[in-house]
Amino acid sequence: MAGERGKGAAVGYINIIATTIINLLYTPLLIRMLGQDDYGVFQMTNSVVQALLILTMGFDFAYVKFYSAREAKHAEKEIWKLNGMYLIIFIAIAALAVLCGCVLFTNVDFLFSKGLDESERKLAKKLIAIMVYSVAISFPGTVFDSYIMVHERFVFQQSRQLATSIAVPVLAVFSLYLGFGAVGVASAKAIMSTILLLLNMNYAVRKLRMRFSFSSFDSTLFKSLASFSFWIFLNQIFDIVNSYAPNFLLGALSSARTVAVFAVALQIRSLFMPLSTVLMNVFVPKINRIVATSNDDIELTQLMTHVGRYQMIVFCFLYCGFIVVGKYFITIWAGSGFDDAYLMILIMTLPQIFDLTQNTGMAIQRARNKQKARSLAYVVTAFLNILISVVFIPKYGYWATTIGYVVSVVLSTGVFMNWYFQFRLGLSMKYFWAKMVPTLVTSAAVTVICLLLTTIIPVISLKRFLFMGCLYVFLYSIASWLFVLSKDERQFIQKKFVKHQR
Repeated sequence: MAGERGKGAAVGYINIIATTIINLLYTPLLIRMLGQDDYGVFQMTNSVVQALLILTMGFDFAYVKFYSAREAKHAEKEIWKLNGMYLIIFIAIAALAVLCGCVLFTNVDFLFSKGLDESERKLAKKLIAIMVYSVAISFPGTVFDSYIMVHERFVFQQSRQLATSIAVPVLAVFSLYLGFGAVGVASAKAIMSTILLLLNMNYAVRKLRMRFSFSSFDSTLFKSLASFSFWIFLNQIFDIVNSYAPNFLLGALSSARTVAVFAVALQIRSLFMPLSTVLMNVFVPKINRIVATSNDDIELTQLMTHVGRYQMIVFCFLYCGFIVVGKYFITIWAGSGFDDAYLMILIMTLPQIFDLTQNTGMAIQRARNKQKARSLAYVVTAFLNILISVVFIPKYGYWATTIGYVVSVVLSTGVFMNWYFQFRLGLSMKYFWAKMVPTLVTSAAVTVICLLLTTIIPVISLKRFLFMGCLYVFLYSIASWLFVLSKDERQFIQKKFVKHQR
């Protein structure tokens, strides 16, 4: 499976690069064709509906752990029962999502009377109906997707996601040219969600021979699933609040225009997430197998550090690059009226360094079923985020949601989780951060050099933007080769290069 993990990670990064390029082209087109106000309504509505994903209540993360435990015992029929129970659970969740969507639909006027005018509220209702369908139909697909992941068929997963990432914007742009507006954009996602479900079902059942047993409802299994999932569910509240609540609050307490500016910042910030998670996801089955067998602290620390080091290199490369040329990029990408988004992106993205380089540790925590303390801490900081936002949005607008997010993430993923990894999970964070120092120092040095150069050659034109971007990539690559990569890594790359040349 090591080869499949490597191929899956490679295809995953190709997927991320392609998706990033598509989104960078797609978003400004969307803003211009919809207009800033309608774009703000679209993003706000999407944020509200996506919050329904919390209805999974952590069951999606529990599957790998419970499957791995049964696979280790070669209990095939127990796996069938697990599959059957999961399908029942997620069909019920889909029905609950539709019910919640109906409640939301009927209360749009009440919820957004201050932030949206009458025409914007009518649009929001149409979008909610379509988006709720997309979310609801994704729930049953989770069962098949989890089964595919636990069999480590990462190439199929990533290839399918790549095709979806391309198809959705293509369909959306086509619908925009036909004059369907934001409704057409939402419909494009709904169509692809349906196709994605059918693809997952076909591959899991026909290719991987996924089987279900509905003969009896195992109450003991359900209690174990519910107990494990509950604490993950609390953690998901944190993720949902930090990702989607700000847009909702801005729409309710401010205006569609402030939502649009904040949404642009979130759009760029979200590009950092997949670069980290794609590498972590391919190791989740391996982590669960280690925990189910040896559960060795040293082996798990080394795995977390090994993965985290590469995640750190990728994160620093992108974040520091955005520091250098991001301000001009925002002006040519989103257009006028989004100047504040640059600073908001820098402020909100930096604290993600903890989550995006240590998410393997969170996978270890889940595999050991020790997520209770983390979930409680995350819930507390999530509500602190809401409190800061609600109090200060009327006066400071999107700066309130920016600061609320930063405070929440620093306290949770930064301070608390590093303490917990060290003193409760037995993972050596001293060892982890010692391995990160070369990357952090090298990245900071390259950034300072490039910023000094921008005082001589300001990035005020496309030509200078491209020049400074290429110069940054060159300097970062040379510095990483000299000061970040180990001797063995350099030799490995050289051998691969010589082999490719032959």
